[in-house]
Amino acid sequence: MTGWFVHGVMSGIRTTRFPRRRERQPGITPGLPRLTRMGSPSEAEAASARCPTGALLVRGEHVSVDPRKCIHCYRCSREGSPAMSWSEDYEWTLSASKSLSVGKSGAFDAVFRRSVHVLVVDAGDCGACLNEVRQLNNPYYNMHRLGFFITPTPRTADLLLVVGPVTDAMRHPLLAAWKAMPEPRRVAAVGACAVGGSVFGPSFACGAGVRDVLPVDVEVPGNPPPPLAILHALLVLTGRTAARSAADGGMS
Repeated sequence: MTGWFVHGVMSGIRTTRFPRRRERQPGITPGLPRLTRMGSPSEAEAASARCPTGALLVRGEHVSVDPRKCIHCYRCSREGSPAMSWSEDYEWTLSASKSLSVGKSGAFDAVFRRSVHVLVVDAGDCGACLNEVRQLNNPYYNMHRLGFFITPTPRTADLLLVVGPVTDAMRHPLLAAWKAMPEPRRVAAVGACAVGGSVFGPSFACGAGVRDVLPVDVEVPGNPPPPLAILHALLVLTGRTAARSAADGGMS
């Protein structure tokens, strides 16, 4: 026992300092492509054509990105020339609700902001986004230090966090969970599939994301989004940081 205590003291605190400090550890995020000026409109069209999900949009010589559709395949930055510029950011949360303004107002009153209980629903996820959500409870991210807690029941949940494109089998359970939550209740769509269906929807087996079933307050793009991007969404909902505008989609 003494040995473990000494080891802990010598090792120091390993938990990320985010949001007080920007996290710069390598591999902390897959990043996203950002607005890039190509040499000509034809080169811009060629760069856009390399994207398998249609996330890259051509504006003359410029190529912008819709982060909701990006799956981090890196084709736009590693194949062809010129390559898309790449951002190692993770603050991707998009405001998707009129009741949640872009800025620091938040969706919860101050009394709730240090005690938000989160119900996680797997609505047909492949496992990637769900695994990133699980990381929030580990010692490195430790979301408890910021006042966020996982709950197994909708009756004590403030936030419904949904991963997956919402398969037909999960539509009714998802809606039932939302209806059982007390007010004020909020919904976060986490991952490209939950945001817009990604490569899986709409199809014969699922819809085009959570919006097909429930009103969404914030969207976290990425396939999968890193834990810090999800944590950023929780901070947005509690008014402790700002979201990006749903109007511009973070396409800059």
